[in-house]
Amino acid sequence: MFKRVGEVFRGIASRIAETVSKKELTEEDLERVFKEVELPLVESDVAYDVLPVLFEELKRRLIGSKVSRLGEGGLVGLMKEALTSILSNVEPKQDLIDHIKASGARPYVVVFLGVNGVGKTTTIAKVAYKLMKAGLRPAVVAADTFRAGAQEQLALHAERLGVPFFRGKYGADPAAVAKDAVTHFAKRGLDAVLIDTAGRMHVDVDLVEELRKIVRVVRPHMKILVLDALTGNDALEQVRYFDRAVGFDAVILTKMDADARGGCALTLSLLLQRPIVYVGTGQSYEDLEVFRARDVVERILS
Repeated sequence: MFKRVGEVFRGIASRIAETVSKKELTEEDLERVFKEVELPLVESDVAYDVLPVLFEELKRRLIGSKVSRLGEGGLVGLMKEALTSILSNVEPKQDLIDHIKASGARPYVVVFLGVNGVGKTTTIAKVAYKLMKAGLRPAVVAADTFRAGAQEQLALHAERLGVPFFRGKYGADPAAVAKDAVTHFAKRGLDAVLIDTAGRMHVDVDLVEELRKIVRVVRPHMKILVLDALTGNDALEQVRYFDRAVGFDAVILTKMDADARGGCALTLSLLLQRPIVYVGTGQSYEDLEVFRARDVVERILS
């Protein structure tokens, strides 16, 4: 996990230690090092747009440091502090499950957004599992009524977990299916309704209108965008697209366990301005962790 980006940051510490051995670090010293690592960072999926912000935070921490006293290990420690500060911007203030419990809304309705292939359906199952473990009663809804197999995939997860499942006929109006499901589960007194939506390629105009209608009709308490850490900078484009199309309140970042580059999480932390509530770290239902800045940084620079 995060192997590439971790190597780059350790390389920054090594270069600084080699460049400046006995005097205090200056801005000119750091600018030279940063020029050398721009390309490796971009190749590690750190978006070029975020490099100035990242470098400014590192400069704030490092300028004036006495390298001979700190040593390379001390420089890595200062970089950990800088990265933790950056990643803390998207750390959730509260676990989503605790938030749902405290909200008082019954059922609490969550619409999940995201393109095909990011792991959205599996993520919904993981959230349902977390809710059950917390003593709440969730239901899942298949509002993707067009993609072959979409409903069956969610139905299989629901059966394995033992949670109520709602679907409509293929070709039915997704917004009507979602609305009927919320009404149905409200009457049954369930605690949360998790709605899966279509994830056709994010250039599909019809999909945007479909999603807007679902949000307008259902009026969810939260919209969560699911992103795949392995998609690199394309995740940033998906963020911008869905934000313009329907907006969203939080992100779940999947496949973090397989992300050898690691720059996607850092890029999103700098540009999102909304919380990353969970990260997916494996295939089982338990593999959904609360996003914690310090834990991520430890993994980057371990």
